[in-house]
Amino acid sequence: MSTLEELSARIDVLERRLRRAEDHGEILNLKSRYGALADSRYTTRGVVATAELERIARQLCELFSEDAVWDGGAGLGVARGREAIYQRFLEPALGFTWHYFVKPLIHVDGDRAQGSWDILAPCTTADGRALWMAGYEEDEYARVAGRWLHTRMKLTVVFMAPYERGWVPKR
Repeated sequence: MSTLEELSARIDVLERRLRRAEDHGEILNLKSRYGALADSRYTTRGVVATAELERIARQLCELFSEDAVWDGGAGLGVARGREAIYQRFLEPALGFTWHYFVKPLIHVDGDRAQGSWDILAPCTTADGRALWMAGYEEDEYARVAGRWLHTRMKLTVVFMAPYERGWVPKR
């Protein structure tokens, strides 16, 4: 039979494991929400109307901490702070995109976490060219007022290739 101290220690361990599992799930949902909102800025005919874009951009930036950094690399630029991230999302660089985030690796350490995700995004340029984009994102998160938020998101593009040709280099 277990002593009260042993039971208390087991409960503490289980509570920590449950907290990590819940945190992991909340971060998965945060990234899923980000992808869904980012994609909702577009229809198959292009960028949504201005009022809708403003509403979506506001929801997107609220997934980031006040001092967050969104880093889209050389092609998409860097936005520092929630308001700059809002402004960045008001100016879509493409005519269409659809994000597929896969292979999440998430490490939670208390109220901080790190994650990496592979990304595949079929997209269309503003002038109508269809492209394949693949890369990865490295994220940092923090629990702020009981809610997980992005504190840093960095995209690294591995390739951006024309749809017709694919990603195999010509020889």
